[in-house]
Amino acid sequence: MSMATCNQSLTSLTAGPLEFRITETNPETDPRWESFLLEHPDSSIYHHPAWLKALELEYGQKGVYLLCENSAGQVSAILPMLYTRGLPFGLGRPLAGRRLSSLPRTPLGGPLSIDPRATIALLQAAVQRVTQTPGVMLQLKTEGPKLDGLIDGVVSAPWRLSYILQLPDAGKDFRISDSHQRSVVRWSVNKAQKLGVEVRPAESQNDLRSWYTLYLETMRRSIVPPRPYRFFAALWELLKPRGLMQLLVAEQEINGERRIIAGSIFLTLGKTVSYSFNASQPKDSSLRPNDVILWQAINIACKGGAKFFDFGEVPEGHDDLAKFKRKWGAKPVRLYRYYFPEWPGLKDNSTDSEGWKDALGKAVWRRLPIWAISWLGNQIFARL
Repeated sequence: MSMATCNQSLTSLTAGPLEFRITETNPETDPRWESFLLEHPDSSIYHHPAWLKALELEYGQKGVYLLCENSAGQVSAILPMLYTRGLPFGLGRPLAGRRLSSLPRTPLGGPLSIDPRATIALLQAAVQRVTQTPGVMLQLKTEGPKLDGLIDGVVSAPWRLSYILQLPDAGKDFRISDSHQRSVVRWSVNKAQKLGVEVRPAESQNDLRSWYTLYLETMRRSIVPPRPYRFFAALWELLKPRGLMQLLVAEQEINGERRIIAGSIFLTLGKTVSYSFNASQPKDSSLRPNDVILWQAINIACKGGAKFFDFGEVPEGHDDLAKFKRKWGAKPVRLYRYYFPEWPGLKDNSTDSEGWKDALGKAVWRRLPIWAISWLGNQIFARL
């Protein structure tokens, strides 16, 4: 276990010096990590030990997990990070280059803290690490510009918009405030039900594998590298038994046989349910399976006492996806990325990094067989 000590006087935040101790720990075996997370008002599924373990299994290496204690030995902040190899041949650089990221392949990360001085101590420790490793960039992901001005040289850049739906108080039914959108959703759900579409929780890894085949087809159509199956298997094994993950699938019966036509994975921690992964086919869009899945998921979240339903981020230019999320009443929130060191053009070119798409060619990607899409996704996510 490595240790670093931050004794710097933070005159802008405190009247005198306050010592913090930064230790590198293992969230799986250190009970303080999960205890701190579950007690934090802004707890995130992406800081949970089970999610971190799933990332490690996907990537094939251990993460770097920093824990900050104050002088009384109380945990004041945590920061999970993982090194990335970066894409070869400069694809997507510097955003897709070698990084110490919190967290790669994750919407949000960054320090989770109850004391801004502890946040600074963690940032200083993270900067020190990348300074000692030439060619590696520090990357931190937050909702909003939370880290602005805390550390010299750590600079922010706006990322994509994420869409958050605030759920009603306990005991109240979910109701879309906009009457037109409410009618649109009600019509879609009723249509799906009349056409025999039913939604159920996935019951086995056979369901997960069936959904994954549909997911690969969806990623091919969307020109997005798919996550490897081992990642979803890890979510199933690590998060589902704890009630932190659920796969809802939509089925339709044809000639006495049921087939999965769509499915979505939802992650839950604290008061937030996150709509994380979706798979469906355009040929089944008239059946409205995604609408009926989300309708059920949102109502399950309400009954479970959740306060927020996170629809996730939308890449720039994907207006139809943003419109789909807004119709439920979700409001946009700007995500931010923080980097050290800064590079020329950061402020102008940081909202998206899709250079690999131009290199592969959109037309070529959509013609590839499913097995090739799966293989390429594995290669890309082994480096991002």
